[in-house]
Amino acid sequence: MGLLDGKVAVVTGAAQGIGLEIARTFVREGAKVVLADVNDEAGAKAESELGGPDVVRYLRCDVRDGAAVEAAVDAAEATFGPLGVFVNNAGMTRDSTMRKMSEQDFDDVIAVHLKGAWNGTRVAANRMREYGAGAIVNISSISGKVGLLGQTNYSAAKAGIVGLTKAAAKEVAFKNVRVNAVQPGLIRTPMTEAMPERIWEQKMADIPMARAGEPGEVASVVLFLASDMSSYMTGAVVEVTGGRQM
Repeated sequence: MGLLDGKVAVVTGAAQGIGLEIARTFVREGAKVVLADVNDEAGAKAESELGGPDVVRYLRCDVRDGAAVEAAVDAAEATFGPLGVFVNNAGMTRDSTMRKMSEQDFDDVIAVHLKGAWNGTRVAANRMREYGAGAIVNISSISGKVGLLGQTNYSAAKAGIVGLTKAAAKEVAFKNVRVNAVQPGLIRTPMTEAMPERIWEQKMADIPMARAGEPGEVASVVLFLASDMSSYMTGAVVEVTGGRQM
């Protein structure tokens, strides 16, 4: 018996990176999963890799568009059944100091992370209220807790996701819908490994466990929050950072 046997899940930004690892973990634990992303090539590859259309479907979805998110959930339910889990993971970076950052770079990051998470939480919660159960997991970041240099847009968006999570959790708890957040720290992905070595070493120096995290270590915590193992948790923010910034 898997922890998500019989569950239908939607994971945004799931074509690669942490989102793909979350989807892989969900499938392993018995869920049927829709991968919602805008990277068609990576999405098709992920669908095939994770077991094909009987258990995983890739759907193109721009999370900035509420109608697109609604359509993705409609498709998931038409294909697999009632929605049980929704993970708001889609993201992007446009790092720059505030002095050099353009308004467009600020707006784009806020739209994908914060508005995207609001769209996903809103659509998912509306469905789950009808079913009397459900779990929503929002991916924030340690950057939303402490603020990181060159990330006024990203830090603001990720801090906003924490506020969104707590407010939404209060609105839907009486319907047995839970909303929680995860704040990863330095996780080893192609994006982070592309950092200049100097920046990587600076970040490593702040981690008491003296190593970067792996995507699977984030996915395991998301699984916990998505499953009945966390049935009495809502509005919580769980750090997965190796002790960084504790």
